[in-house]
Amino acid sequence: MGTVLCLMSAAGYGVMAVFGKLAFEQGVSVDALLLVRFGLAGAVLLTLALARGAFRHVRARSVLIGLVMGAAGFALQAGLYFSALTRLDASLVALILYVYPVLVMAGAIALRRERASVRRCSALLTALAGIGLVLAGAASGGFDLLGALLALGAALTYSVYILVGDGLTADVPPLALSALVCGGAFGTFLVTGTLRGTNDLDFAPAGWLWLVAIALVSTVGAVLCFFAGLVRVGPSKAAILSILEPVVTVGSAALVFGESLSAPQALGALLVLGAVVIVQWNRRPGRRRAASAAPRATASAPQPATAAVG
Repeated sequence: MGTVLCLMSAAGYGVMAVFGKLAFEQGVSVDALLLVRFGLAGAVLLTLALARGAFRHVRARSVLIGLVMGAAGFALQAGLYFSALTRLDASLVALILYVYPVLVMAGAIALRRERASVRRCSALLTALAGIGLVLAGAASGGFDLLGALLALGAALTYSVYILVGDGLTADVPPLALSALVCGGAFGTFLVTGTLRGTNDLDFAPAGWLWLVAIALVSTVGAVLCFFAGLVRVGPSKAAILSILEPVVTVGSAALVFGESLSAPQALGALLVLGAVVIVQWNRRPGRRRAASAAPRATASAPQPATAAVG
């Protein structure tokens, strides 16, 4: 059952990019999407966290850190991710973003939190080669450089977010931290959207269907399934099972939008996914906790190993 739950979580995250694209087709702006997503998901997660007593014994400092993580790092990553979706195919954005586990590993080595090894260096080189093939394949068919830079920026921002947040919220239960991160991100988009006048909710009624799907299926549902699966199969297996996420994104984008990968891009995708498996295999469970505590702005990547959110 734990394996099924982890796969359900990955599938929920995987269809987020498609839901986002469908919302854009109904006239939903990036700012409105992010406002509704984090507002609705944050409210549901907060209600669940309070009902389960997840905030008991959580210090005020930790609450503040969780809110800042969402308001600054995660809000930026989400904005970059969905902005990239307005310019690139969903499958390309998912594959570019999915390089983040390898970037986290590289950052941890640079910060001397982990040691370099043949396995880790091989994973980094494999991922870079894979992303190179994905981008080269896209360039041959009309390439949006800004879209690619936005997606790469989302991957880099998420990596920094994980590295900075790792250990800062060790005393916060995953569900509570997820609610705080969503709440912080909601506050950012509420303020910035109000100041810029971009929180326009006057779009086609069908747009609400996709926004609710993003909030409930690809955020709340994915988060809860991941947590439930995590306690049954453990962090290492859960992280590797999450590799299904970009596969779901590519497959669903092909079905809904007719997107397809060229042969070089398909090979690049396999290299990226292979690099992630190399990074995750036998990875110590204490690493990358912060990432699992963040609702992904993406269809973005394996939930890190020991905590919780999506």
